[in-house]
Amino acid sequence: MHTARFSIGQLVFHALFEYRGVIFDVDFAFQGNDEWYEKVARSRPDKHQPWYRVMVDNTLYCTYVAECHLLPSERQAPIHHPLLELYFDRYDGQRYYAKDMLH
Repeated sequence: MHTARFSIGQLVFHALFEYRGVIFDVDFAFQGNDEWYEKVARSRPDKHQPWYRVMVDNTLYCTYVAECHLLPSERQAPIHHPLLELYFDRYDGQRYYAKDMLH
């Protein structure tokens, strides 16, 4: 099993498509299906690395991204996404903190 370089709530930058976002889920290896991979993952990133679900800043979109395409975001401004409040309850200027899902 691979160790994830990024964590839930961390701001990231997609190196190929140049967008910022916040991570809201992590898979330690690709969990999608082969049809999606063939259609969407055009650069054919390794399936045996961590993959992240990312809310894309200033959009309605969420993406599923291989770790090799992500960098830590240099810009620490808050993310604007309609699902943000469903997953996170605060931002400290550097990262978001996940809501306690047990309540």
